[in-house]
This record gives sequence, C-alpha cells and structure tokens, in this order.
Amino acid sequence: MKTQFASMLRGEKAVALALFALLALVPGIIDGYPIYILPQYLLFGVLAMSLGLLWGWASIVSFGQAAFFAIGAYGMGLAMQAGLGSWGGYAGIICGAIAGGLLAAIAGYFLFSAGVKSTYFVLITLALSIIVEQLAVSQSEITGGYNGLFVDRMMLAFGPLGEVPLTGDLASYYAVLVVVPLLYFGLLALTRSSFGKVLVGIRENEDRMTALGYNVSFYKTVVFSLSGALAGFAGSLYATHAGFVSPSLAGVNFSTEVVVWVAIGGRLSLPGALIGGVLVSALSNYLSSISPQYWQLVLGFVFILVIMFSRDGLAGAFASVTNRFSRRASADRSVPEARGEASNG
Repeated sequence: MKTQFASMLRGEKAVALALFALLALVPGIIDGYPIYILPQYLLFGVLAMSLGLLWGWASIVSFGQAAFFAIGAYGMGLAMQAGLGSWGGYAGIICGAIAGGLLAAIAGYFLFSAGVKSTYFVLITLALSIIVEQLAVSQSEITGGYNGLFVDRMMLAFGPLGEVPLTGDLASYYAVLVVVPLLYFGLLALTRSSFGKVLVGIRENEDRMTALGYNVSFYKTVVFSLSGALAGFAGSLYATHAGFVSPSLAGVNFSTEVVVWVAIGGRLSLPGALIGGVLVSALSNYLSSISPQYWQLVLGFVFILVIMFSRDGLAGAFASVTNRFSRRASADRSVPEARGEASNG
C-alpha cells in the first residue's frame, strides 16, 4: 500500500512538473487572449486546491470557498485604492489572505467545537457565501455594490532594486506562473508532513483519532483556516489581474462551481484539483460563449459522467489506468523470469 501511494505521488509530481513546464512555453507559441485569461484559470486552480486540501485530506466539504475568494479580491481592491503606491499590491495580498483565513478560523472554531458535520456544515458554509455576497451588495459605498469594484494591476516592488509593473499581460502571466507552482509544492509538503497524516487519519476514522488523544476540532479548524487563507490569497491575485471584482464572486453559483471543479479533477489529488479548476473553468467559459442558456446543463452532464465512471475524478481515473498498465508490465516481465527458472530447474 505504501509503495502504491509513493508511486502515485511520484506520478502526480511528474504530471504537475510537466504541466508547469508546458505553461511556461505557452507564450512562445501563442499570444493574445489566452495569455490574458490563463492566469485567471490558474488562480481558479489554486482556489480548487484550497478546497482539495480540505475535502480530500480532512473530508470536509465546504461551499464557502467562494466567500473567502471574494473577500481576498475585495481586500486587494480596497488596498489598491488606499494610496499605498507600489506597496499596495503586497498589502492587498496580505490583507486578502489574512481576511480569508480569519473568517475561516472564526467560523471553523464555532462549527467544529459544536460538532457540526456533513450536511449541516455544507449548509452553513453555503450561507456564509450568501452573507458575503449580500454584504458586498449592501455596502456599495465601499464595494461598489452591483456595479463592482475596479482594481488596478499591482507592481512588484523590490526596494532599492526597482519595480516591475504587471500592467502587461505577459509579465502578469509569468508572475502568476511563478506563484502557482510554489503554492502547489508547499501544499504537497504540507500533506506529506505529520500534520497531513493526522488529517488523513481524521478522514479515515475520526473517532479513532479522538480516542488516540488528538484534538480533532483543532486540526479541522487549522486546515479550514489554511484553506480560507489560500482562497483569499488566490482572490487577491485574481482581482489585480482581472481588474474587476463583483459580488457574484461570492455567490452560490460560483461556490457550487468550485465544488464541481474539485469533484471532476479529483479531490484526493492536488494536481487533479488544480487541473480540474483550470480545465472546467475554461470549459465553462467556452460553453457560456456558444450557448449562454444551456452551458450549465452541459457542464452538469460532464460532472455526472465523470463521477459515474470514477468517483475520484479524472485524477483517480488516470491513477487507475497507470496502475493497470504497471501491473500488466510487471506481469509480462515476471513470465519470462518464471520460464527461465523452470528451464534451469
């Protein structure tokens, strides 16, 4: 079992490295709109990984990731309007991540301490997204209400070394492409640490972990806080890249889409969640452009088909196929060896 898990991790790392290498080559092959939109899809992939960490490792399904994402986006927008100069972008990123993590920590503390689980937790986190959306609408003097909030592109300030503006799509593309792999490998290290192993234990048998002396509600609160902070971080970068924030970022539709991304990509795989966020959001954008009325119906059929054939999503299907081929290859190698031993005997 350990060998199979280790081989799966190696395979996932190889897929992730290949994906990042391919993305690094994209600007040399194509230009125009894809260079503008791909960073947004990658940030959606980071948002999907924030839920993948929560759902895949601690078995906590949250419909509140969009709320944390929107809080981070508005934090960036307000910071960029605060007149902080070239440091406004950094302030926005910090404020967005802290605000998302703090909201998740407060909600998680009360929910997990009270023993709220499964369906009730889903409903409460969904209500959290609705509350954030309504606050964004009602506080129009701050957030712009239904009209939204325009956000300038940030600058990378390096002190005496100078500044790098991200006003150009190519510079913004590579800035996001540097951040996303760092976040992925950071999350990968977290899941392979002792903390990640405790989360897996909670996922497999929460009562046993409690009996072993682990404070399960504490670990759940911590991972929920980390997930919220990561979603807020992604939201802050999304705001400065897209240049606009609206209340719909915290809405029920977007909250549901995030869950669909992870379910299709694979909740037990960080690269699966990342790729699911990128591919499904791109597919949604394409379908909505050619069929504004029925694109959600088509996406629903895709979701049903993937779950029917693989409960662990595309990543689970990929792992199943590769394991089957590896077993067949090892079996083919063992047959000549067995024949050689028989002839020698």
